[in-house]
Amino acid sequence: MKRRKRIFLYMTAILMLFYTGLVTLLYFSEYTSNSATIHTFGDAFWYSLVTLTTVGYGDLTPVTPMGHVIGVVFLFMSAGMMVTLFGAAVSFVTSEGLPFLMLRFQRKKNWYYFADYGAEANTLAANIYKEDTDAVIIYGEKRDEQMEFPDYPCLFISASPARIVACKKNIGSRCKVFLMKENDIGENSRAIDLHKLPVDVYARTTNGDDHLSGNINFFHSYDCCARQYWRSRALCSYENTIVLIGFGNYGRFILERAIMTNIISVDQHVAYHIFGDAEEFLAMHDHLHEMFSIGEESQTTDSLIFHDGLWENCHGLLERADRIIICPDDEPEGWNIFWRLHRYYKIHGQVHLHSNRKAPGVAYFGTNEEIYTPNQIMRTALNKAAIMINEIFCRSVSYPTLSWDELDDFHRESKITAADHLLMKIRILLEDEKITDFTADVAEKAYQKYCETKSDRSVQDRYRRLDHLRWLRFYTYYNWSYGPFRNDAERQHPMLCPYDELNEEQKRERDAAWEILGSFVQT
Repeated sequence: MKRRKRIFLYMTAILMLFYTGLVTLLYFSEYTSNSATIHTFGDAFWYSLVTLTTVGYGDLTPVTPMGHVIGVVFLFMSAGMMVTLFGAAVSFVTSEGLPFLMLRFQRKKNWYYFADYGAEANTLAANIYKEDTDAVIIYGEKRDEQMEFPDYPCLFISASPARIVACKKNIGSRCKVFLMKENDIGENSRAIDLHKLPVDVYARTTNGDDHLSGNINFFHSYDCCARQYWRSRALCSYENTIVLIGFGNYGRFILERAIMTNIISVDQHVAYHIFGDAEEFLAMHDHLHEMFSIGEESQTTDSLIFHDGLWENCHGLLERADRIIICPDDEPEGWNIFWRLHRYYKIHGQVHLHSNRKAPGVAYFGTNEEIYTPNQIMRTALNKAAIMINEIFCRSVSYPTLSWDELDDFHRESKITAADHLLMKIRILLEDEKITDFTADVAEKAYQKYCETKSDRSVQDRYRRLDHLRWLRFYTYYNWSYGPFRNDAERQHPMLCPYDELNEEQKRERDAAWEILGSFVQT
C-alpha cells in the first residue's frame, strides 16, 4: 500500500512538472509575436485551463507554430482528462467510494455491521431499524444483482470490520458486528482478530458459552426461540400434562427453559412427556432426579418422562394433554406431525407448532420476526435486569460478593435466569395468567402487591420458597450438589438443600429476585 502511494506521488509530480513546462514554453513562444493574444504567463495558464476543460472561450489563441503544437498537446490532454474524470466518477459511484463517503457523514450514528446478508440478518436489521432511528445498517459484502433490496436504508460494502472501524474513528457509540451464520466465528474470514477491535460482536452458535472474550458474545437461535415461546405462552396453573414432540436443538432448549422458568407454585406437579432421543441429555444432566421425578408421573413434584417409542402409540396421553408442543428441527416434519395429529387424534389441549411459515388457524411460534430482535440477540433488557438483581443481592448480604463484571459466565447466567422468571413472578403477584408483556406499569402494580403482602410472614415465606425452588432447579440442571462449603471447582453449594434447612440470611437472599421489580418502578 505504501509503495503504491509513493508511485502515485511520483507520477503526480512528473505530470505537474510536464504541465508547468508546457505552459512556460507556450508563454515564451507567444509573447514576442506582434499578433499574439497571449502576452503574460497568466494568459498562457488561462488558455491551458480553458482548453483542458474543453470550455474553449476563444478569447485567447496561440498564433506561432510552437504555440499551435502546444495547443494540440493540450487538446489531446483534455480528451484524456475527460475520459479519466468520467471513469473515475463512474468508478466512485459503482465501487466503495460513495458508500464510504456516506458513512463519513454519519459517524455519530449507531453502526450495525453484518458480515453477510441472509434471511436472519435481514430480519434482525429490519427490527433494529424500527427501534433505533439513528441506526446505520452495513452489510460486509457486495449486493447481488438478483437480490431484492431491503425495505430499510442500508449499505452493501465489501469491507472488513477493521476498515469500517477505521472509517468511524471512534466517534459516537461502538460499532456492533453480527455473524449470523451458525458457528460462523470459526469460519468467516471477517471474524479474524475481532477481539482486538473496539466493537461489540454477536456471533450465532449452536454450542459454547455466552462469551468468548471481553467483546465477543454468543447467541443461540434455539435458546432465543425457547425464551420467546415460554414468554408469550407461559405455563398456566391448570396445565399438568405437557407433551413435547421432537427433541433436537429446539426441543432441548424448550425443555431447558421450562425447567428454569416454569415455576408457579411450590406445590405444582407438571408432567413433561418428551418424545425423541434423550440419551445424551440425560447423561449430561445426571442430577435432575434430585428435583424431578424421572420416568413416572408424581403428584408432589414436576416429572420428566422420556419416551423411546412412537408418539403415535400414545392416544390416551395425547387426548388428556393440556398442551402439545411440536418442535422437531426439520420444519416440514413438524408440519407433517401437526396435520397427522389433527386428522387422526382426539386433541383437547392446545397444539403449538414451531414454524417460520405462518398459516391462519395454526398456533405457530419461533418465526424469524419473533426470534431475531435486538432484545433477543443482544439481551439488553434481560442483562439490565440481571445486573440489577446482582446489585440488590450484593447489598442484601453481609459477606463479600462479586460485581457483575467480576462474575464468570455461569454465575451471570444464574442472574439472567432469575431475570427470565420475572414475568412469571408478575403473573403470580397479580394473579393474572393473561399477562405476556413486561412493562413498567405492570411491574409497578406487581411491586405494590409484593410490598403489601410480604409483611405477612407466611406470604413472604411462600415467595422465598418459590424462588429457592427456581434457584435449586437451575443449579441442579448444571450438576451442582450440596456441600457444607461453597466450592465452585467441585460444583458444591451449602444452599442446595430444602428451604427449611436454610438460615435466616440465606432465606433473605431469595428476596433480591422479587425486589428487582421495585428497581424497574424507580427507573
